[in-house]
Amino acid sequence: MIVTRFAPSPTGYLHIGGLRTALFSWLWARRNGGKFLLRIEDTDRSRNKEEALSAILEAFDWVGLDYDGEPVYQSQRFGLYEEYIERLLAEGKAYYCYMSREELDALRAEQMERGERPRYDGRYRDFTGTPPEGIEPVVRIKAPQEGTIVFEDGVKGRIEIAASEVDDFIIARSDGTPTYNFVVAVDDALMGLTDVIRGDDHLYNTPKQLVVYEALGFTPPRFYHVPMIHNEQGRKLSKRDGALDVMEYKRQGFLPEALLNFLVRLGWSRGDQEIFSLEEMIEYFDPHEINKSASSYNLDKLLWLNGHYINNTTNERLAKLLEEFGVHVTDHDRREFLLDATKVRAKTLLELAEQIRTILEPPSDYDPKAVKKAFKGDAAAILEAFSEKLRSTEGLHLPSDYHKVMEEFVTEREIGFGKIGMPLRVALLGKMSGPGMDEVMAILGVGETVARIEKALEFLKYT
Repeated sequence: MIVTRFAPSPTGYLHIGGLRTALFSWLWARRNGGKFLLRIEDTDRSRNKEEALSAILEAFDWVGLDYDGEPVYQSQRFGLYEEYIERLLAEGKAYYCYMSREELDALRAEQMERGERPRYDGRYRDFTGTPPEGIEPVVRIKAPQEGTIVFEDGVKGRIEIAASEVDDFIIARSDGTPTYNFVVAVDDALMGLTDVIRGDDHLYNTPKQLVVYEALGFTPPRFYHVPMIHNEQGRKLSKRDGALDVMEYKRQGFLPEALLNFLVRLGWSRGDQEIFSLEEMIEYFDPHEINKSASSYNLDKLLWLNGHYINNTTNERLAKLLEEFGVHVTDHDRREFLLDATKVRAKTLLELAEQIRTILEPPSDYDPKAVKKAFKGDAAAILEAFSEKLRSTEGLHLPSDYHKVMEEFVTEREIGFGKIGMPLRVALLGKMSGPGMDEVMAILGVGETVARIEKALEFLKYT
């Protein structure tokens, strides 16, 4: 059975790079009927933030990535790690190192002066003498000193690293707390991980973790190291480019399914297909098909996808989502007209909310450029005549009803559609952009439409 995991540290919010890694891991587990586990790597108590942990869990809930069982917290497993460290010490696979900070600094300075890569020189590897006084030792694992460390990476292929590149690294600090590479290897093994999908910034942690696996007699998982997400200039993604807290995307009006669709395509593809339902992602995703090169973040693509999903979302759901943006249309008697008219033009829920407010709230002022363009010549007289026609026409309800009235009006007066369309739009919305006038009038109804025309005519008297 395939078992994958996502293991964030609650020292900051969940960003989209982390969410993409979680999505890849989740999809691979779900495709194979396996398990997707969540582990919170909170061993650094000084940097842990409760609000960051809450935000991580909230983000998982928002995008709908469910995990199997309860989250595993590393901070609750220190006793377990201590047992394995003691076991390695007892088996002679790890040792106490009494090297002081001053000695280590001096060693590094000497190595750098000789043009060598700074590394621990193993001076306490086989130490049997009397420990120096006043030194709280660290625990180092005995890494192999000859040969190569080899593993097959599902994305990058065969990776070979000379054993000499991995020194006897620390697995427990002088205060007894275990180090990252040690606890990750222990947890991945004990949690039954078969496949570890993670960012390729962890690639050079893998040899160290394989040393731990070997020392403890564990079978290592399969590794897939996913290239980073770059900005459109090919540099590391920053907050300005989109490396935001996942929940910030929610606050900016993105739908979770749009964000997931966007992320799955950052580094993975299936032909020319751009739109993927969650079911299709599960059916098709394979980590072996992840691109070897970095992917490029494209905000326009995300906005396009989000607009697609908004346009294909039920009006009932949209009405509920809009409540978080201060728009309450669930019980509006023209809700269907309203949402059908606006969602086709909105790329985010923020935009959709603003479009709806533009229609439902009478304009408090008029765009000067629009006024200059639309309210010229006999525009006032045309608006007044159109208002009269609306008042005298019965049975107006659907957009098609209002469209018919407009057609009749321009035919009767022998004018072009723009002669009524432009001034009417500014009168109703205060600007030139927005849905079709037939849709807007069907939403507002005759009474409100006439009232806004009269307000505009009053405005024109004083301009």
